[in-house]
Amino acid sequence: MTFEQLPAVEYTEVRYTKADWVARITIDRPEAYNAYSTRTLIELAAAFREASFDDEVAVIVFTGSGQSAFCTGGDVKEYERVYTKSPHDYWKYMGLFSAYIESILNCGKPVIGRLNGMAVGGGNESHLACDLSVIAEHAYVGQVGTKVGSVAAGGATQWLPIFVGDRRARWMLMLNRPVLPYQALEWGLVNEVVPSVTKDGEFIVHATPEQITKAKKGQDGYSIDLSRLDEAVDSIVKDLIDQFPECTRYTKQQVNFWKDLAWHQTVGHARDWLSIHYSSFEPIEGMNAFVEKRKPGIKMLRESAASPDGSSEFPWGSYAKSCPECGARFIPSQFGYCGQCGKALEEDSSAFDTSGDNTAKG
Repeated sequence: MTFEQLPAVEYTEVRYTKADWVARITIDRPEAYNAYSTRTLIELAAAFREASFDDEVAVIVFTGSGQSAFCTGGDVKEYERVYTKSPHDYWKYMGLFSAYIESILNCGKPVIGRLNGMAVGGGNESHLACDLSVIAEHAYVGQVGTKVGSVAAGGATQWLPIFVGDRRARWMLMLNRPVLPYQALEWGLVNEVVPSVTKDGEFIVHATPEQITKAKKGQDGYSIDLSRLDEAVDSIVKDLIDQFPECTRYTKQQVNFWKDLAWHQTVGHARDWLSIHYSSFEPIEGMNAFVEKRKPGIKMLRESAASPDGSSEFPWGSYAKSCPECGARFIPSQFGYCGQCGKALEEDSSAFDTSGDNTAKG
């Protein structure tokens, strides 16, 4: 008896291929440095489920298209365009994100992260969800949450202490500095580092930052070559195929214990908090700054919070004023005029009727 055929999924932002007992899942958004959109998350979860249920798949290789990025997390442009304007919908988005991460954890098959480029933000969390990771020398890993007005609670806050220990986890999460490949190897974030920088066709081992920069730009005979990365991944794939599948599946389940425990104890809370947080000033400022390619006004928010009349939660002050002319309420405290009728507002006008009748006047 065969398992019921799953509904076909149209992949538009993900590539799915299968051959020789291996499924290869690729985020195919190179123009966005393989950041995942809402649609991408749906496709990724479907792809991992397809591989999970397919008995002709023994191993899954997860990667990004091109040479620049494995994955750079959520599409901040989409966040700014959609979720800062409709924060309650971010709760739904986080449900899709959780389903994607859990599709990696629960697929029952070993997943290898092929880090063909930077893995930052949710990209770092994505490769942490994998069982094994191999990184190219020109790539790096890291977090960015507190620089863009978010919190890396999609795997990083839960799992980095398990992978690298408490102090290093805080260093990554609070400073958002990149972790270079050999440091990532020493810390236990990846299993292997492979050369990817060439000079006139010859691989350079332990390439310098200057050489990596030239290779990324294709200058002075330098270039990026991912053939050694593929050789290293294929070597691991070969060994994994030569293991009993049920024993491998249960080994993965057992080793997942601490990851599962940390994840399920926190992700529901993170989902609710982040959806509420998207209505505040920090993500609005951080993500607009990212889209506008400028430094975020972090100092401005700190100064506003420290000011007796300021607020770091609301762009134009708390919703403290009401209009004596038209009865409009919940007008930001820094507004001098009513946005509905144009009437000048008094400095001490309150959004609430202290008599106890808080029904609208207009």
